[in-house]
Amino acid sequence: MEKQSSAADCGPTRGACVMGCPEGINLSEVLAGKQSAALGGHIRPDGDCVGSCMGLYMYLREQYPNMEIDVYLEEIPDAFRMIQRTDEAKNYIPDGKQYDLFICLDCGDERRLGFSSPLFQNAKQTLCIDHHVSNDAFADINYIIPDASSTSELVFGLLEKAKISRSAAEALYMGIAHDTGVFQYSCTSPETMEAAAELLRKGINGNDIIEKTFYEKTYIQNQILGRALLESILILEKRCIVSAVSKSEMEFYEAKPSDLEGIVSQMKLTQGTEVAFFMYELETQHFKVSLRSKGRVDVSVIAQYFGGGGHARAAGFSMKGTYHDVINNVSARIALQLDQEEMQV
Repeated sequence: MEKQSSAADCGPTRGACVMGCPEGINLSEVLAGKQSAALGGHIRPDGDCVGSCMGLYMYLREQYPNMEIDVYLEEIPDAFRMIQRTDEAKNYIPDGKQYDLFICLDCGDERRLGFSSPLFQNAKQTLCIDHHVSNDAFADINYIIPDASSTSELVFGLLEKAKISRSAAEALYMGIAHDTGVFQYSCTSPETMEAAAELLRKGINGNDIIEKTFYEKTYIQNQILGRALLESILILEKRCIVSAVSKSEMEFYEAKPSDLEGIVSQMKLTQGTEVAFFMYELETQHFKVSLRSKGRVDVSVIAQYFGGGGHARAAGFSMKGTYHDVINNVSARIALQLDQEEMQV
């Protein structure tokens, strides 16, 4: 099937030209006649990934009881286990499994699906719901709005509001809260706040969700955060802050990748800086890099240059090389944007 157009084709206007029409997609029409559907999120799932996948999963299980529906996710961080039915998420592919429909959520490209990518490739039809500006509309049907706060907000917009259960509302609220930095980031729009209000009206405890999944940290998480902040350095005339955690340090603290969530956002708060970038070693001389910007630098451009993706103020990618190689390569791209802006001024 030929790929259909996405919101990314139409510029930054929120809600414009999704699949070539302003009204977007009708989820019930996409599901019509399907006997089975699988949902999948990106590798190293974060709050929005888990929230959008589990929120849609619970809604579909409740509204389509005769349809076979499964959700595939890598190991879900413990903090997100308060969301109901997360124990039903599969982290392996059963032999010979094929679905009528595969719904890809919060993934900018097929590679980000990780282990569930074969299910996407073998599905009879595919649907992508996403808000990453770097998404190139890789599914058969694409619902992509780069200006949306989160994939969870997009999922909320596709569902019949009266039929959203409290458990599904909890998942979607968590996803929206995480990708907006608890409604602080610039991606938080009036529509975002309206969606959150509707979910709160389902009787969920929004404060509890935010406290337990966003703010609360384990002892290990606080230790590794302290180490990252202590070892951080300022570069590019103190306009950029950088820190890294090596594989050996991860092993020393017995930390998992999910324990590093939020470190780069904390670094971004450093006064006088424009960009923060944090990296940790996946394997020897192979780093996962996360970038955050206060606005002057479009970090999605930098991430795409190095084969990754994301948003203007939050993006990431992987890079091989030494610690200094990564710093030199990334800082050069940051400096390029900062210098161009200063020339324009």
